[in-house]
Amino acid sequence: MANKVKWVTDIEKSVLINNFEKRGWTQVTESEDWNFYWMSVQTIRNVFSVDTGYRLSDEQMVNHFPNHYELTRKDLMIKNIKRYRKDMEKEGSPLAEKDENGKYLYLDFVPVTFMLPADYNLFVEEFRKSPSSTWIMKPCGKAQGKGIFLINKLSQIKKWSRDSRTSTFVAASSGKEAYVISLYIDNPLLIGGKKFDLRLYVLVTTYRPLKCYMYKLGFCRFCTVKYTPSTSELDNMFVHLTNVAIQRHGDDYNHVHGGKWTVSNLRLYLESTRGKEVTSRLFDQIHWIMVQSLKAVAPVMNNDKHCFECYGYDIIIDDKLKPWLIEVNASPSLTSSTANDRILKYNLINDTLNIVTPNGDIPDCRWNRSPPREALGNYQGENRPGRVQQDAAFRNIQIEICYASLTCRIRNQVGSNHGISICNI
Repeated sequence: MANKVKWVTDIEKSVLINNFEKRGWTQVTESEDWNFYWMSVQTIRNVFSVDTGYRLSDEQMVNHFPNHYELTRKDLMIKNIKRYRKDMEKEGSPLAEKDENGKYLYLDFVPVTFMLPADYNLFVEEFRKSPSSTWIMKPCGKAQGKGIFLINKLSQIKKWSRDSRTSTFVAASSGKEAYVISLYIDNPLLIGGKKFDLRLYVLVTTYRPLKCYMYKLGFCRFCTVKYTPSTSELDNMFVHLTNVAIQRHGDDYNHVHGGKWTVSNLRLYLESTRGKEVTSRLFDQIHWIMVQSLKAVAPVMNNDKHCFECYGYDIIIDDKLKPWLIEVNASPSLTSSTANDRILKYNLINDTLNIVTPNGDIPDCRWNRSPPREALGNYQGENRPGRVQQDAAFRNIQIEICYASLTCRIRNQVGSNHGISICNI
């Protein structure tokens, strides 16, 4: 008993508990001594609260960084990416290069986005440049598609959130929730006429130096209704939102496959319809985007040695095969909507635990967090001499990219000097 990991969780999901039990770990309560706590984001706030004054020992590990929200809260993610771009410009980085219209050539991977109410006037100015465009409104602190809606007229946003007696937004003290408003990707890549997005997983074990591992077993989430850009369908969330929490209420939802495709199936489809080279380039771009988003928050992230994070990335691909980062989730769903879902998420947790608690031993936050290759499972990571190329633009940041089935290559369009430290198998 003394040498067994003592675990706690406040997320009662079988894919978690089964993994802990498989390792022979011992369940305890949060009021007892514990080594490993898989927490909700609400609990992590309490653990690291200055009011709580809780100090973690070297033999304790948790699954969130204290301020994970710098990446996983919609408004803060955009804020940090915008700051990152500006920092790259000041440094004269080639990554910050722009075209003749002032558009980033390489860092243009999030839709044009504004925070409301703070950026309302800037949004109006941008909206009037293209008054026929569609925008998507999202509450900053909610998930599973809650509170999301689309607009294509200024009157719609005025009706939603403006004080009719003034020209300014209602103050935050009124209880009105902060939102982000983003240019809607109205030309998504369609399969079978339906819109979909990608859910991919990234494990971060440390931000300084930045070390991340990418998972191969992601999936696509499809809408149940065929896509149309018609403005008459803006209110039909079964057309526009891929969230399973939304789609499972649709009449056409299939409970067998859950409206999901594996990433490997998507890759096979794209290779057969667009070619292998184009498909490889697309996935290279996706992985590169993920790393840039992590670099964007690394300077502000509280790199607590007791923490790791398994992020759920949501990516949309447009019909030109350009990937867009939509959002990042700190607690990607561990609910199993299908049998394949359960297997994927069980393996995800299993492989994650093999990296952050090697050999199932009691955690020791003083270790260098470089697991052996055989412990990686469906993650990819290898640091063989001569296989890692340092990025000249980011030589002070060490990065390991780990992705199990796809060769991570930064193509000529970004340039070999713009790359990242890549660990290929």
